[in-house]
Amino acid sequence: QVQLVESGGGSVQAGESLKLSCAASVEISTFSVMNWYRQAPGKQREVVATVNRGGIPTYRVSVEGRFTISRDNANNMVYLEMNGLKPEDTAVYFCNGVWPGTGTVYWGQGTQVTVSA
Repeated sequence: QVQLVESGGGSVQAGESLKLSCAASVEISTFSVMNWYRQAPGKQREVVATVNRGGIPTYRVSVEGRFTISRDNANNMVYLEMNGLKPEDTAVYFCNGVWPGTGTVYWGQGTQVTVSA
């Protein structure tokens, strides 16, 4: 059974940093791509960052230069390092992975990030 568990969220002030972690119950090298999404209250869930099997990242424009996604295949972990946090980054952050072949998307339960001005 595939499970993804996020951790590392919290409440910080603007300008501070957080590092989110996503632990997978399976080898993450299997996933074709792994993503971090976020959902703010009253808004649609949006992709924040993506990392493919080769480790190539892509970012939402609003977080580029501030956030870094990485994957540790040896430990089945995916990280999102967030620097220079802004109040508009406040959201529940979710990790997901896309299973190759079937295209099945697996989601974690989310972790809350709150940034105060």
